[in-house]
This record gives sequence, C-alpha cells and structure tokens, in this order.
Amino acid sequence: MKVRTRLTLLFTFVTAMLMIFYGIAVYYSSSKARETSFYAQLRNEGVAKANLFFQSTLSEKEMHRLYKNNTKTINEVQVAIYDPEFNLIYHDDSKVDYVKEDPKMLSGILKNKEISFFINDLQAIGTVYTHNGKEYLVTAAGYDQYGYNSINHLLTISIIAFISILILIYLAGIFLSKKALNPLSEMVEQIKRITAGKLQLRLKTTKEKDELNELAQNFNGMLERLENSFDAQKHFVSNISHELRTPLSAIITELELASEKEHTKEEYQETIRFALDDARNMVKLSNSLMDLAKASYDPNEISFSEIRLDEILLESYSKIIKENSEYKVSLNIDSEVEEPQLTLQGNEYLLQVAFNNLIDNACKYSPEHTCCIDVKTHASSLIISFTNTGIIISPEDLQHIFEPFYRSENSKEEKGYGIGLFLTEKIIHLHHAKIKVASENNKTVFMVIFDF
Repeated sequence: MKVRTRLTLLFTFVTAMLMIFYGIAVYYSSSKARETSFYAQLRNEGVAKANLFFQSTLSEKEMHRLYKNNTKTINEVQVAIYDPEFNLIYHDDSKVDYVKEDPKMLSGILKNKEISFFINDLQAIGTVYTHNGKEYLVTAAGYDQYGYNSINHLLTISIIAFISILILIYLAGIFLSKKALNPLSEMVEQIKRITAGKLQLRLKTTKEKDELNELAQNFNGMLERLENSFDAQKHFVSNISHELRTPLSAIITELELASEKEHTKEEYQETIRFALDDARNMVKLSNSLMDLAKASYDPNEISFSEIRLDEILLESYSKIIKENSEYKVSLNIDSEVEEPQLTLQGNEYLLQVAFNNLIDNACKYSPEHTCCIDVKTHASSLIISFTNTGIIISPEDLQHIFEPFYRSENSKEEKGYGIGLFLTEKIIHLHHAKIKVASENNKTVFMVIFDF
C-alpha cells in the first residue's frame, strides 16, 4: 500500500473516530435533555390537573371527557390523584392504568416528595401536591412522541452527515496527500536518474526549512561523500596498479633474462637475490595497503581499549632497532608527564603502525639515520615529537606530504610508496589527535598532539 493511500485512510479513520465520539456525545446529551424536559412537563401536567380537580367547577366526568378528546389528537398525559391514606380520588382513565400504583410506590413518593421512572417506553413521575394543608399524591405518565421523533430525526441527520462528511474527507485526503507528497515523487524520479556513472547529479533543493528540503540536502551530502569516495578509490586503484606493476615487471624481466641462457651459479644467485628484494618490496607494499584499509574502516567498527602511549612507543622503538641495526633511536619522556596523561582509549595496533612509520621515516631520511623521540606536556595536551636532522622538506612538498602516493624530490632516492604518512595521518585523526610537521634549520619535526 502506498504512503499516500495509508495517509488518506489514517486521516479518514481518525476523523471518523472523532466524529463518532462527537455524535455519541451529542446524541446522549440530547437524549438526557429530552428526558429531563419531559419529566418537567409531566410534573407541570400533574400539578395542573390537580389544580383543575381541586379548584375548578369541572366535574370528574367532564375532566374524563377532556382527557379522552385530547388523546385522539395528542399523547395526553395520564394523571392519578391519591389522598394521604393512599385512596384513589381521581384517575384520567382507570381502565388503562399506565402506572399501576401500589402502596410501596405511594409510600416512596410520600417519603421522597418526588420520584421519576420509566414504564417501558413511557415516562412517569410521582410528586406530592398540597391542598388545604393536606398532602395528596399525584402521578403522571405519558409517551414523549414529539421528543422521540426529534431524537430519531437528529440520529438520522447525524448518520447521513457522517457518511457524507467521510466521503468528502476521503476525497480531500487523496487530494491533500497527493499535493503534500508530490515533492517526494519528484525526488524519486530524480533519484532514479542517479547511477554509479552519474554521481555528480543532485536533488533539487529550496530555501524552505521543511523536512523534505532537509532530506534532499542530506541526500545530496551523501552523494557528495560517495562521489569523493569513488574518485578516491579510482585514484587509489590507479596508484596501486602502478606501484605493483614496477616490482612485478622487474621480477619478470630478471627471470626471463635468467632463463634465456646459461649462467654461472653466482649470476643465478644474484638474479634470485634481486627477485627476492622485489618480492619483499611487494610484501611491504601489500602490508601497507592492508594497514591503510584497516585505518579506513568506520571508526565505530574499530575496537578501542585503554592503552599506554609510552608502552607503544617502546614497542615501536624496539621493533625498528631490531629490523634496522644501523638506525639510532632515542626516547625521552619528560619527568613532568604523569601516568594518566599517557593513558587513553585507542587501538594499539594502529597506533604502533603510525609510530613505526614516523620513526622509520625520520631515520631513513637522516644522513646519520637518527630519530629523537620526545614526550612532554603543554597546557592540556600531550605532545610526541619525532625529530631528525639533515635533509629538510621544501614548503611545496610540505603542502602535499600527507597525500596518498605522493613522494617529494628528496625522498625518491629511498625506497617507498608514499603511503606511510597518509596512513599515519588517518590513524592519528581516528584517535581524535592532530599531527603537524615543520622542516627548517636542517631539522624536521613531526608532532603528534593528544588532548587530555
């Protein structure tokens, strides 16, 4: 079922319930008002008949004749009068006695001064009438034909109006829902035209501050992120293909040359050594790409736990020294740094990858292969500095140093793929930290800043 139909039916149903509730309330209050009004009419008719009986010159027969003549044209009220000893002294028509009074009923009238009740469709009332110091009991009963006709007419009109209004509301609901959801239909048509090859298309937005315009703006924002992601993936795949092609081509060339003619044992060993170096480079590249993929996950999908930064730095320090015996790395932690300042929520593996890259880069591009790591606090931040001396980075290269696969002119003499710093920046940002670089006066410093 379409949203338009559901909204129309829901709107019609809610309106129907409200109208039914209103109709029941009106019918009930009108019925009670009729009942109260007719009781008052019965009381007045009983008192009038009693006045006529006690104070007029009309005989009882003449009053009976008057009653019977009235019953031919209207629903005349039937009245009976009893003396204090419960003896009947007057009745409009004793042969057709509506009330059928008994001593118990008459006692109740005398005790309560007035009672009212139903006899099937008839209403009846009993009241005390005082004449010459004596209390007489008067009962009056009758059928409120006019009142019931009015109530039935009201019910008929209400049912017809209810059905008519429901039909009109249903038609109005269809029109209004169609008009209200028309922008959604237009958005659906626009979305159908957006494909993987047409991510540059956008939904139309207006200056209105409504939910539909907000939806269109958020959807356009999602398309913007998807387009950037697709472009980044294309660029990423293109660079990966280029980087993988170089060592693969070298391996193939070396093996083809080795297979074309006989070589000495030393020449074969040299060919194998070259192929192994290229294979190891491919392994390093694939490991870097795997780390990059892990760092590119949704932050909600990466497990974080309580870690110590000094312990991770020591592990990175030990790992780099073990793998590269010519590297000289020093780690200095300021005495003012307290243990809580070194503890945070993070991913140990990813942070170690980031620190490994910074230490390796510092040693690699330093003529003395040295890296000095300093840990200190400043204001409400913990600052970890990775410093090397020697080759500085030009201002032009500093602007692109964290871009993927970018390599400066000074770094092309060393082996690498331009992934390390890009990966490091992503990891640092995942931990809500900042990374800065400064290169001047024969010294390059990478600073990682964690806020407390």
